[in-house]
Amino acid sequence: MKRCVAVWLAGLLLLGAAGPGLAETVLGKIGRTGVLTAGTRGIAIPFAFINEKNEWIGFSIDLLEVIRARLEKNLGKPIKLEKKEVGGDPAIRIQLVASRTIDMECGSTTYTRGRDQTVDFSIAFFFTGSQLLVKKGSGIKSLADVAGKRVGAAAGTTNEKALRASQPKADVVTFQDHPPGFLALEQGRIVAYVSDGILLAGLAAKARTPKDYEVVGDFFSKDPYSCIVPENDSKWRDFVNHTFMELIDSGKYFELYDKWFGERGVVPYPMSDQVRNYMIMQSMPK
Repeated sequence: MKRCVAVWLAGLLLLGAAGPGLAETVLGKIGRTGVLTAGTRGIAIPFAFINEKNEWIGFSIDLLEVIRARLEKNLGKPIKLEKKEVGGDPAIRIQLVASRTIDMECGSTTYTRGRDQTVDFSIAFFFTGSQLLVKKGSGIKSLADVAGKRVGAAAGTTNEKALRASQPKADVVTFQDHPPGFLALEQGRIVAYVSDGILLAGLAAKARTPKDYEVVGDFFSKDPYSCIVPENDSKWRDFVNHTFMELIDSGKYFELYDKWFGERGVVPYPMSDQVRNYMIMQSMPK
């Protein structure tokens, strides 16, 4: 009997060491390949987008670069950051991480309890909520004003869910991503487009005539942005979380925030005292 147990245990050990195919941790994979593969967005201004020089830039990209640099320091070898476009459908982003096709996703994804059943999340690195983007002079100032009217949202997002729940009288039109939704607003096919307030501000800022649009209404959802990481890999989740905590403790997180969201940032979006305090409270003692 003891011999059978020993053989069984030896088999398990062989499976665990059988190479990168089975039960390899993300940190183990990055250490073996020298590559951090991260999913992100190409149009989520100012979190992750491609500029006129065809470069990936943005707040989330800066956070990924900090993670890459800390990996180099801890693993003692060069680490390449390989960025993958993951599109606007949250379900696809989650599946790419769950299947370990990518090591993490960091763009503009909301941490929800439902999504947490399939993947894990880092601590939050940004806070926003659902609002309305409208043409100036539309007369729309809140959700109450879109009852019976055509309102757009990206399909499968927390914004679509919040819109349907908060204003059931709206005629909801869904789009695959933000650009076609904004185009519909521009052409008058919808009277408002719903997304996270900060992303709407980004859409307006990059419009041909930015002054023609405005973000209106109070938040009707809460949307904390976090990075998605694979389920059941606590060492990797801890590494990402501790990287963010170090950024917060050093004050560099707030410098990066000001770079993108300050008065001279790509999309000005002042941080409230409430959010600042919450960010600080997320950093656990050493």
